[in-house]
Amino acid sequence: MRLFGYARVSTSQQSLDLQVKALKAEGIRTSRIFTDKATGSNAKRRGLSLLKLKVEEGDVILVTKLDRLGRDTADMIQLIKEFDEMGVAIRFLDDGITTEGTMGKMVVTILSAVAQAERQRILERTNEGRIEAKAKGVKFGRKRSIDREKLRALHQQGLGATDIARRMGIGRSTVYKLLK
Repeated sequence: MRLFGYARVSTSQQSLDLQVKALKAEGIRTSRIFTDKATGSNAKRRGLSLLKLKVEEGDVILVTKLDRLGRDTADMIQLIKEFDEMGVAIRFLDDGITTEGTMGKMVVTILSAVAQAERQRILERTNEGRIEAKAKGVKFGRKRSIDREKLRALHQQGLGATDIARRMGIGRSTVYKLLK
């Protein structure tokens, strides 16, 4: 039995450090830790693909949390099934569960469905909050950084788009867009 590790974060701005550290603490060599910086709903992840090529029957993959392997229930079930057909077990460190045995597979399937439902509820609550905030007049997005009155005043003084752009430190296309 060989131990492998898998770590994933959803965006390139997030750090894999905590997950990798936890996997190393379990005795996994750096060369056997596979990582991805991609959304879990994307099943075509480079690190995961390489991991599938490396593992053999009897190996165990350690993952810190259930949602680090996949985002939705269908994807999780498919991945668990693929690894199970290879004779490879998956252990989730933080959740204390494993796919070893029939009961383990059932628990993982149920928990991934619950996790997916919770993510959906969080999205719904976030969207409800956003709609309510908009109704109260809250504006979203970046604040305007270009003084539009100054731009129009320069234009009325007879300056061309190139001169306005230079004076204001913006692109000519921005000048044209704001003058429309």
